[in-house]
Amino acid sequence: MLDYEAEAAHYDRTRGGVPRAEAAAEAVLRLVPPGARTLLDLACGTGLVTERLTRTGLLVYGADAAHAMLRTATGRLPGRTVRADARRLPLPDASLDAVSAVWLLHLVPFAPEIVAEAARVLRPGGVLIATVDKDAAHDVGSDIDEILRPHRSESGATDRSDLITRHAAAHGLDPAPGTVFAGHGQGGTPRDTVRKLRSGYFASWFDGDTVSVDALAAALTALPDQDRPRDDPRYRLARFVRRG
Repeated sequence: MLDYEAEAAHYDRTRGGVPRAEAAAEAVLRLVPPGARTLLDLACGTGLVTERLTRTGLLVYGADAAHAMLRTATGRLPGRTVRADARRLPLPDASLDAVSAVWLLHLVPFAPEIVAEAARVLRPGGVLIATVDKDAAHDVGSDIDEILRPHRSESGATDRSDLITRHAAAHGLDPAPGTVFAGHGQGGTPRDTVRKLRSGYFASWFDGDTVSVDALAAALTALPDQDRPRDDPRYRLARFVRRG
C-alpha cells in the first residue's frame, strides 16, 4: 500500500486533478437522496473531491487517517475534517444521511469493517456510496490491456462488487442503482505502464502467476505511440440504502 503521508504533496497532480475530482463528485451527488442534509466522505485525502460535494448545500465532512492528506483537506474544508480510522468513526449511531467512500475499499483488507461502520452511522434511508471493482475499471480494451489482461486476477480484490454487496446486506444495507464516471486524465501510456509494472504497482494482480515482468515490459515497450494516453478508466459507484 502506498505511503499516503508522502503521496499528499503530489497526489492531486498525479491522479487526474480537478477534472477527475469534478467527475467523481458529480457522480456521488447523483446518488445522494434529495432530502439528505449531511454527508461524510471517508478517506477524503486532499479534499479535492470532498469540497466539490458541498455545492448542493449538503453539510459535508471529510475523514482521513493520513496527517499530510488531512492538512491539505482542512485548507479546503476548514472546521469540517477529522483524522479518523474508517473502521472507528467518532460519530454516534444513525447520525448521517450519506457516507461516500471513493477509491478506498480496493486499498484495504478490512473493507467489511468499513461497510459495517458506515451502516452504523447512517440513518434509516441513508446511503453508502462507494467505488467498486476499481482494477477492472482500468481495463478499457486498449492494446495495453490486451497484454495485461491474461495475467490479471481479480480474485483478491477487496472491492469486488459481489463482496461489497454481501458485506452491505449483512449490516442492513440494500443495493440500489449506482452510476459510472470517467477517471479524466488517467488513461495509461505504454511507457508509464512499464514504469508502474517495474515499481510493483500491479503486483496484486499477479498472485500465483509466474509471468515475467521483463516479458510484459518488453511487450509493452514494443507498442506504438509510447506516450499517447489510452482511454480513461470508467469507475463504478455502487449505492446501498440503510433499511428502516
